[in-house]
Amino acid sequence: MSSKLKNLGLIGFGMFAGVAASLQYSALAQKNVPASLPLEKLSEFSEVFGMIKSDYVEPVDDEKLLSEAISGMVSSLDPHSAYLDKKAFKELKEGTEGKFVGLGIEVAMEDGYVKIVSPIEDSPAFRAGLQPGDLITRIDSVPIKGLSIDDAVKKMRGEPGTKIVLTIARKSEDKPIVVNLVRELIKQHSVKSKMVEPGYAWLRISQFQEPTVDELAKKIQALYAQDPQLKGLVLDLRNDPGGVLPGAVGVSAAFLPKDVPVVSTNGQVEDSKAIYYAKREFYGARAGNDPLTKLPLAIKSVPLVVLINTGSASASEIVAGALQDYKRATILGTRSFGKGSVQTVHQISEDTGIKITTARYYTPNGRAIQAKGIMPDLYVEETENGDGFNSFRSREVDLDKHLKNDKEAEKAVDQEKSRIDELEEEQRLVALAKKSKPLEFGSKEDFQLRQALNHLKGLPVKVAIAPEDKTPEQAVKVLPATKKTKSDLKKKQ
Repeated sequence: MSSKLKNLGLIGFGMFAGVAASLQYSALAQKNVPASLPLEKLSEFSEVFGMIKSDYVEPVDDEKLLSEAISGMVSSLDPHSAYLDKKAFKELKEGTEGKFVGLGIEVAMEDGYVKIVSPIEDSPAFRAGLQPGDLITRIDSVPIKGLSIDDAVKKMRGEPGTKIVLTIARKSEDKPIVVNLVRELIKQHSVKSKMVEPGYAWLRISQFQEPTVDELAKKIQALYAQDPQLKGLVLDLRNDPGGVLPGAVGVSAAFLPKDVPVVSTNGQVEDSKAIYYAKREFYGARAGNDPLTKLPLAIKSVPLVVLINTGSASASEIVAGALQDYKRATILGTRSFGKGSVQTVHQISEDTGIKITTARYYTPNGRAIQAKGIMPDLYVEETENGDGFNSFRSREVDLDKHLKNDKEAEKAVDQEKSRIDELEEEQRLVALAKKSKPLEFGSKEDFQLRQALNHLKGLPVKVAIAPEDKTPEQAVKVLPATKKTKSDLKKKQ
């Protein structure tokens, strides 16, 4: 495996129909194993293997049986550990480079169906109007309920130019939606930007990839070329599922003082215990190349707001957590996904590997994000009338076998009351969704972006009470204007 891949850290969640996330690459080293293996269980395994070979209704290939056994063993650990066969291993590496063949959707499992977490901008899925929260119930007219997410994703993969038909269940629609798509090679640009108002810019990162830091530097330079006296910047990480660890460190370093700690990791083995700093060697893809050295000095102090939501995970949470700890930015939006773990891909043959969780990560102040997420400084819902379906999206804590937060006990919830409350709220939101169109981030209709701009200008911000803190009599409130200057922000660093 190339040296580039050996040090490539990925920290995303979910899986793309054409790209996977959440790994570090490493050649498989010889590990110390326990002196006494469970011989009785190994004997049982051998016996079951023999029974299948001799008694099953039709012959079964040895390699298939052993691969499935490895897959089951690894996937039983947590939602983000998996066995990577030849195809999955190849697609995973391609995905980190920002290109892959597929439909352009990030997916997760919900109630036995494949749930769309987010369509990739300018992909076949995006152009077809697929939306976050849509459930894929059939692929090419074949029901998929009960399939593993890996198997479902494999069915959506294929060669460029080949056709596929998805059947979609959408909460705002009474009947299934049938969508015809054509697979294509997707070259995803992870960073986009624009001046939203004179003096105020919007910078969006849709996923953290190998080219992200270079792309970010170019976009920032272009923004300052348009307006050298930039008054405020909105960094949009909503629905960003994560990606490569160097990307998260580099994006944080663009806004933070030089050489400060950005994130730390801790796990069982010594290699998993590390601190990543805002230094070139922790985010530069090539020796001697530091794309951040060309940035204007003003980027270190320009007033900054970071937008997050339930779809912001891992690398997004690392950036938001670091900027929040150093008080470099105001975090605005809703609670993030809560994936605070790092996975490592060990190559076990020339073209296969295993992806296993090897560490938890922590913000500069030592906060554990796992199963908790980042709580915004200003809780602002997705729309003026409520948070849309963002409230009902699964988070890390909702996933089966999720890794526990090692610093905080998870709160018990009154499940029955919670279920009734959610049903009532969902009915209200379904009725609301039928009257509204899908949100386009960065548009004039983007309510959270408007509130971020209000904050940067010192105008009132319409905040809400977080769902876990609400009582029936509480409602949305307006936060009084607080004028912040560049000098105020410098003092906080």
